[in-house]
Amino acid sequence: MPVPGTTAEPVIRVRGLVKRFGAHTVHDGVDLDVMRGEVIGIVGGSGSGKSVLLRQIVGLTKPDAGSIEVLGESVRDTPAAEYRRLRRRWGVMFQDGALFSSLTVRENVEVPMREQARLPADLREMLAALKVRMVGLPEDALHKYPAELSGGMRKRAGFARAIALDPEIVFLDEPTAGLDPIGAAAFDTLIRQLQAALGLTVFLVTHDLDSLYAICDRVAVLAEGRMLAVGTIAEMSRVDHPWVRDYFHGPRARAAAGTSGTRKGP
Repeated sequence: MPVPGTTAEPVIRVRGLVKRFGAHTVHDGVDLDVMRGEVIGIVGGSGSGKSVLLRQIVGLTKPDAGSIEVLGESVRDTPAAEYRRLRRRWGVMFQDGALFSSLTVRENVEVPMREQARLPADLREMLAALKVRMVGLPEDALHKYPAELSGGMRKRAGFARAIALDPEIVFLDEPTAGLDPIGAAAFDTLIRQLQAALGLTVFLVTHDLDSLYAICDRVAVLAEGRMLAVGTIAEMSRVDHPWVRDYFHGPRARAAAGTSGTRKGP
């Protein structure tokens, strides 16, 4: 059964994914379906390949074997022109926002509009101002450079750029890493609010247990080169694996479970 608010239609379909770096195999047969309209959290230990998986799905890293379909189209086999069209249907926020240091916030948010949509300057400026307001940044942030922003503001600016072209899917790589608990909670709320308002599917790479309990519909556990388990937080409690038990039953997990009700978005 699909999670309430989602459909049974997978917008991301990964089968038999293999990725090696030299003699080291990071992924050895990863399978994953991501349903339209859900927030799915991708978790795993350090070096398990969470960010590598994200980069393969969006076409930035080439897998050694397996298939990846996004919105019904193969990422691996799609011709360049069609891939550019497909890429307009998703947005990506990398760690710390990954903003261009030499560009203002407005110019950063306009980058996808320039590269993928070629919108006129006046429309780009108007849309950039709208996206900045949507992520909760003050209007004067438009004219600031990344070095003039706090860590939380840089992440919000990165999120604004990720939704610049009204995507169907957003990929978020460790969006709350480095934030204090108040800032992390506020960013979780922002993710859930925009997901609901824009009908987004959210692919969330994270190690933040609070985020998993607060906003994720399902969790996918990446370990031992494969997807060890995929399901709700409640279903994770029934997975008989040492890493899963330690992660979801440790003191930090119990604390996150006890406070998650205060962090849920609408």
